[in-house]
Amino acid sequence: MKDTRRTRMVLGVLLVVALTMITVDYRGGADSPLRGLRGLGATVFGPVERASASVVRPVGNAFDAITDAPGERRRADRLARENQKLREQLRSSRLDKDKSAQLERLLGTAGMGGYKIRAAQVISAGQGFEDTVTIDAGSRAGIKPDMTVISAAGLVGRVTRVGPATSTVLLATDQTSSIGSRLEASKEIGIVQGRGRRGLGGGGDTPLRFQLLDAAAPIQVGQRIVTLGSQGQRPYVPGVPIGEVARIEKATGGLTRTAYVRPFVKFTSLDVVGVVVAPPKTDPRDAVLPPKPKPPATPSPSTSPEASKSPKARESGDARPRRSASPSTQPSARD
Repeated sequence: MKDTRRTRMVLGVLLVVALTMITVDYRGGADSPLRGLRGLGATVFGPVERASASVVRPVGNAFDAITDAPGERRRADRLARENQKLREQLRSSRLDKDKSAQLERLLGTAGMGGYKIRAAQVISAGQGFEDTVTIDAGSRAGIKPDMTVISAAGLVGRVTRVGPATSTVLLATDQTSSIGSRLEASKEIGIVQGRGRRGLGGGGDTPLRFQLLDAAAPIQVGQRIVTLGSQGQRPYVPGVPIGEVARIEKATGGLTRTAYVRPFVKFTSLDVVGVVVAPPKTDPRDAVLPPKPKPPATPSPSTSPEASKSPKARESGDARPRRSASPSTQPSARD
């Protein structure tokens, strides 16, 4: 269509008419004279509008989903990271609480023995032929070779190699380990030796062997053993609990007697340990040993005198005729 003066005039007239009709319809409200015309338009153009909406709406929704997908993915990733952070914080809180409890027990053990310790954590276990673990404390923390290593339960081993930030600990269960020891109460001296990894399993075996130097000295199952202490207090300080006698070999007439020891320390789950950096001023003897549990009281069955009689006694008592009291022995009414 050519842009002529007549065309522009027609468009202007149509625009004025449209504005006039809109104004009249708006001001008239429900009583508008154009209400019928409005209904006719809805009837004619309504189906077209619905059909076009049914076609356009899915396309629009798909377009919105495509455009919103990166934002939703970022939101989901953010929520996943926040959940993971919360889980890590909860796990860390539990670990910190557990380590705090272990450290508190360790300090209690060190205090009873008078040991000055440097706390450390086991960070790895040895994979070679030796029974060793690595701790996260070294020469920077004052650790030196041949220092005693303990846990809250008792003896762990001794330091063999020291680096700036880590140290290697030879466990008491190692086959090359030899520890001067003594029995609780009797003070009989012996040597505790490690039996290697074969004693660490769950087969009922014990990872420590105790050689009692006096074959004639008394020894009992359940008797406990502590460290005797080395010359110069290294590598072992005195009084550290080692374990209790689990079984005793029969005496064979030799110069020594052998027993097998169940250690107080669980070597397969070591975590927080303490390196004794200064020995006690005096030998603590048995002071570090935990108190022995009291045996449970066995209540004696309460039996009636009739029930305590043997069947024979009851039978003989029933068979014996009862003698009636003679008149001379019976009390009279006058008495």
